[in-house]
Amino acid sequence: MTRSPDETLAVAKAVGELLRPGDVVSLAGDLGTGKTVFARGVARALGVSDPVVSPSFTIVREYEGRVPVVHVDVYRIGTFQELHDLGFEEVVREDAVTLVEWGDAVDRMLPADRLEVRLAAGAGDDERVIEIEGCGRSWRARAAELAVGA
Repeated sequence: MTRSPDETLAVAKAVGELLRPGDVVSLAGDLGTGKTVFARGVARALGVSDPVVSPSFTIVREYEGRVPVVHVDVYRIGTFQELHDLGFEEVVREDAVTLVEWGDAVDRMLPADRLEVRLAAGAGDDERVIEIEGCGRSWRARAAELAVGA
């Protein structure tokens, strides 16, 4: 549970410090629950100094940092074919961390090894409930690291 955007950023930074090139993070939650705030915190932890903004209209934004970050927003994607036509398979890179907003909508196109972050509004205006789950063999092996880091 976080009680402010700054606390959400702090959780995201802690998670970001654990990420490695090739990792994929699926960000899920309703509009306004902090997916982009979370992406911003992860990017900062990976050394991105440019402002991180929602890629809703551009679909994909790439940032240079200690580890490159590919930030994808599939909210405006209507079909899996559109995502395929976008070249989504090439967007997920081995040398970068890929963050996918609305990832739950395209989970079957995401790698089995991924980190799932679900954000939900809490009782107060700025409260967020954040659930983090590692999926796949890679994240099962890293579960203890995630539990300690986050």
